[in-house]
Parts: sequence; structure tokens; C-alpha cells
Amino acid sequence: MPLNLPNLLTWLRILLIPLFVGIFYFEKSWVSIANQNLVATIIFTVAAITDWLDGWLARRLNQMSAFGAFLDPVADKLMVAAALIILVQLERVDAIIALIIIGREVAVSALREWMAQIGEAKSIAVSFLGKIKTTSQMLAIPLLLYHDRLGAFDPQRVGTWLIYLAALLTLVSMAYYLKVALPQVWKQL
Repeated sequence: MPLNLPNLLTWLRILLIPLFVGIFYFEKSWVSIANQNLVATIIFTVAAITDWLDGWLARRLNQMSAFGAFLDPVADKLMVAAALIILVQLERVDAIIALIIIGREVAVSALREWMAQIGEAKSIAVSFLGKIKTTSQMLAIPLLLYHDRLGAFDPQRVGTWLIYLAALLTLVSMAYYLKVALPQVWKQL
């Protein structure tokens, strides 16, 4: 495992997950709900920024590695899954939305792994639609975590619309990936 700055940022993102989840288990007399929301929003936002930053640094510093390429999406999926589970528990996201998003991530990851094993990894590379889905998701989750109104701005309402958009794009992008992979599936049968 190459120990470089991009990989350290990815590891930081993974290490932030227990802190992110744990903030919601602090005794309410220690940390108010508003402060829990704020701290969780900050942690998730830092994780989202490190997700962008580690990829940018890996390309910029020419420190791309097979291990980093493996670990980065794992860290992303773990953080998003943790956030969605917390949001379901807090009744800020419907369980079906979380299942759609998490289920797609598992299915597409398995599909990518299988395609790589048969030498077709490039045919199922990340699509532009997948990037839009991720952007919508990464904007929705902090808004849903923050939850409290900011004057006339209602983060819960905007976050809810964005997470519904992310779920829709999740289904569309999964259909796209399946369409691309289907010829290979038929060849293997």
C-alpha cells in the first residue's frame, strides 16, 4: 500500500465515519440536537471535500495507485451508507430511498468487479450521469443532516428534493450500467 497524501486523505475519510455516527449517540445533555446536526454536517462535508481532493491530488501529484483506486470508492460508499442509515433513523429520509441508493452502489460495485474479472473494466467506467448523481447526493446529505432552518431557507425541503433526484438518477445510471454490461452477461451464459 503506497502511503501518500491522497491515500492518507482516503483513510481520514474512513476514520471519520465512527466519529460521524457516534455524534448522534452522545448524551443529549452533553450535545444538543442542533449541535449534533451541525457537527455531523461539518464532518460529512469535510469527508466530501476530501473525496474530491484526494482524486485531484492523486492526478496532480501523479500519485495514483491501484490501492487508492480501490479504497477511494469504498470510503465514499461507506460514508454515504452511514449517512443514509443515520438519516433514516432520524426520519429525515425514507428507507426506500436509502435502499435504492445503497443497493445500487452494491450492485454496480459487484458489476464493476465482475466486468474487471472478464477484462471489460473500461466498458463500465464512471459515467457523467453517475457524477451528477453523486453531486446531487453530496449536496442533499449535508442539507438533510443540518436539518434546521436558516432564515427562510429550509435545508430539509431542499435536501429532500435533492435526495429524491439522487435516487432517480441512481436508478437511471444503474439502468445505463446494466445496458452496457448486458452484452457481456449474455456472452457468459
